[in-house]
Amino acid sequence: MITRTLLLSAALVVAPLALAEHGVIEKPADAPSSTVVFSPELKHALADADPDRGARLSQTQMCAACHGNDGVSWSGQWPSLAGQPAEYTYKMLVDYAEGDRAQTKRAYMMHTLARELSEQDMLDLSVFYATFDLPPASEEKLAYSDATIGLVRDGDGKRLVAPCASCHRNLGQGQKYDIPALAGQRVDYFVKTMQDYADGSRRNDVYGRMRAIAEALSDEEIRELANYYATLDGNR
Repeated sequence: MITRTLLLSAALVVAPLALAEHGVIEKPADAPSSTVVFSPELKHALADADPDRGARLSQTQMCAACHGNDGVSWSGQWPSLAGQPAEYTYKMLVDYAEGDRAQTKRAYMMHTLARELSEQDMLDLSVFYATFDLPPASEEKLAYSDATIGLVRDGDGKRLVAPCASCHRNLGQGQKYDIPALAGQRVDYFVKTMQDYADGSRRNDVYGRMRAIAEALSDEEIRELANYYATLDGNR
């Protein structure tokens, strides 16, 4: 069993978080984006985690109420977690718990839930959701242009926008350690996430990578990327 201190830096000691009156966590501008360290101890802990216990926790901790019994969310207000890399889900839970992802009211709600979880709870929930296939591709006719496919495959060097596929892979499957799967994700959630990155209200991306990309994209481009990934079958 690993302790949180092995996984997290001491940055919060020197840059304490403050609870704002309107119910979100405000972080200093120079605070680290995340305190998760993908150490050998963490890798072993994830490998030894119990997905069956995670399944039980998903019911008792009310996860399924928003994210669905099989990790496919009930609406675009919430992300689908099915098939996400366990490392990514774990990082999100820690980021929520530590206040590194609690700068919007919706994220603050997750902060209040995640901080009640133990280290083992987070590990077990993460590997549980990783046992599922990715969400099925949307059957809706969602529009996107050839330019959107170009952003996915080639990016835009003039705007320093890397190809989406270079991190999230060709089928949107994501990968270790902090790269989420995008295939089959809810359109509204995808759009809101990118908007939060663009305006800086979500800041738990290491090196600010997603903030820089989202800020460079137009609202139309973000919507079309959301449509593209919602219709992508990542289980092929």
